[in-house]
Amino acid sequence: MILSTTETVPGMEVTEGLGLVSGSTVRARIFLSDILAGLKNLIGGEVVTYTRMLEEAREHAVVRMIEQAEKKGADAVVAIRFSTSTITKNAAEVMAYGTAVRLKAIPKAARPAQAE
Repeated sequence: MILSTTETVPGMEVTEGLGLVSGSTVRARIFLSDILAGLKNLIGGEVVTYTRMLEEAREHAVVRMIEQAEKKGADAVVAIRFSTSTITKNAAEVMAYGTAVRLKAIPKAARPAQAE
């Protein structure tokens, strides 16, 4: 599955748009992480446990988005975006979404010349 934050894939042509696909996950903070984050606020720096939690949440959301795209028969998901929102005081949703598409390769002869 090709994933792109742009609307196109170099060397490929979108032959069919299959619609919006998305994936999301809701993650709750862990009490111990909150205590460590509070301490980190006193001395400064990155709160690594939250960073890891959000990285895992983004990965999980992307996997779910890919699953939806595969069910539609897509080759790629383009124009991918991420969104977050607070669900409750201690939980947040991370969502990945984009457009599922079918692609075909553009013959080299038909491709625009590259600037050197």
